[in-house]
Amino acid sequence: MLLRRAVSVLVALSAVWSTAGVAVAQDRPEGVDLSGVDEYVSGYLERHGLPGAAVAVVEDGRTIHEAGYGKDSNGEPLTEHTRLRIASVSKSITAFAVLQLVDDGAITLDGAVTSYLPELGLDDERIDEVTVRQLLSHTSGIVTPTVIPPASTPREGVARTRGWQLDSEPGTEYAYSNANTWIAARLVEVLSGRSFDDHLRDRVFAPLGMTGSLTTPTTRDPVPGLAHGHVTAYGLAFAAEGPEQLVAGAGGVVSTAHDMARWLAMQQRHGATTDGRRLLSAALVEQSHRAQPGTDRAGLGWLLSGPGVDPARVGHSGVAQTFQAQTDLVPSSGFGVVVLLNSHTTWQEHAYEISSGIIEITEGHDSEAGTPVPTLTDLVLGTGALGVAALGLLGVRRAPGWAARRTGRPRWQMLLRLLPHLIAPALATVLLVIGPLLQGNSLTSADIVRFAPSAMVLLLTLAVAGVAVIGFRLVALQRARGERP
Repeated sequence: MLLRRAVSVLVALSAVWSTAGVAVAQDRPEGVDLSGVDEYVSGYLERHGLPGAAVAVVEDGRTIHEAGYGKDSNGEPLTEHTRLRIASVSKSITAFAVLQLVDDGAITLDGAVTSYLPELGLDDERIDEVTVRQLLSHTSGIVTPTVIPPASTPREGVARTRGWQLDSEPGTEYAYSNANTWIAARLVEVLSGRSFDDHLRDRVFAPLGMTGSLTTPTTRDPVPGLAHGHVTAYGLAFAAEGPEQLVAGAGGVVSTAHDMARWLAMQQRHGATTDGRRLLSAALVEQSHRAQPGTDRAGLGWLLSGPGVDPARVGHSGVAQTFQAQTDLVPSSGFGVVVLLNSHTTWQEHAYEISSGIIEITEGHDSEAGTPVPTLTDLVLGTGALGVAALGLLGVRRAPGWAARRTGRPRWQMLLRLLPHLIAPALATVLLVIGPLLQGNSLTSADIVRFAPSAMVLLLTLAVAGVAVIGFRLVALQRARGERP
């Protein structure tokens, strides 16, 4: 009881404490018991077979809970200070850096991007109509192609957009695109006169005391202390390396739950540090959290929750091939949540689900770990792969009988009967052999397999079974016709 009263007092004090005009929510449960967060997150990891997580909870501009759960692949426990990739949550930070330039008077939100960045040369005359605001709200019409050549800096990222065309009229449609934030990162470099990494370090991370945070241009740049990433399949987690990609501006920030709590708390303080230093004007922070023209859900580096989400939130998710992340602000209650995972699951954004569960706890409700749908999906696909393997062996074993019943038929009929067995081998060849060889594609066959392991195991099983059945039936046909194999 004494502990619970102490927590209630601290929560009440935090509601009174504010910097730079923090708005204090009025209708929220008194004395939220955050001990349930640890139990909920630990249970979720166990239920869904995830290796680890780091989370933090903020309230009205200050951190009130942070912890790590589980372990890295090398046996090291994850903590709130473990470095993890935050993937596309980085886009909120990139937008913040651009808005700092707006605050400085170096650019305007509705100024044409090409007037500040003449090197941007898409093969579309409408590119001169694209504004800074549209870049940050993904309404520019610039859509990232599936296959793109490799790059290692924001400048190279902008250069490889040459020859692209806009997918829609600027400012009319929302289309999420990494290219928007490569361009935004390059914009920061050109107008600040220094690297994007240096700008974030000096004007965002250092003032906030985010000592564990940094940004990398690509996924292959070394990061001291970075936790190993994982992919999950069949309820298990496997240590894996993500694909080589340009992530500058779009997903290159490496951070910790501790640091990201400071980032969210600063957003709640409307752009000010704990000592009152202003990193961004309150007006621009508020505008970044508001839906922009041409979209009903995208802010400037942030996304607003849909109509069915209660309570409403402003946040951003991050999904890499071996990491997931989620940050959420809940304006109605004054709470915010950070969730960082050292794993990726194809069929579900676990970071979002965990964040939603923690938000439920801050609302005074109970949270359940939920049904492990991805694990069940993988088990169904795995069972399918075993079934395909069994049928393939049966088809190989019965090949002589199949051939004996068809010796008198034309060869073209036999070939037509075998064609369906070529579908899976052909698809596997396109995905795993031809795809990685396409000009400019930085993905490898292993990257594609890791994206959806259980689905790829099923496809490869179908492909091997198909080739085996075709091969044995052709040999059996030749023998049945009295020909040499």
